[in-house]
Amino acid sequence: MGIVEKIAEIEREIARTQKNKATEYHLGLLKAKLAKYRQAVLEPKGTGGSGKGEGFDVQKTGDARVALIGFPSVGKSTFLSTVTKTESVAASYEFTTLTCILGVIYHEGARIQLLDLPGIIEGASSGKGRGKDC
Repeated sequence: MGIVEKIAEIEREIARTQKNKATEYHLGLLKAKLAKYRQAVLEPKGTGGSGKGEGFDVQKTGDARVALIGFPSVGKSTFLSTVTKTESVAASYEFTTLTCILGVIYHEGARIQLLDLPGIIEGASSGKGRGKDC
């Protein structure tokens, strides 16, 4: 079982667990595991390279990979949450998504990996928006 499958299994467990005072501890453990696995998927391998920037290094799974890129607050996270079972947080302020959020859709037997990337704006590399904070 790969990391992506473990993430999916934990998300299913969280979805079917009732949320009440008696299950808070269990849900907290599941969310901690989920965060650990997501970090393992997102963290760069650290092999060579120019050393400029950090970028997003996401393990490829399935048959294809599609990145959702665009300006902040245009509906990338909403689209990802709608077409996949992944919960990508969408709020009424810009730069809600600060890291790459991973989702998978199935179409005619093919597994397609969707990546929700943070909003891209001109001047982000020089600190505009949350460019250097991310």
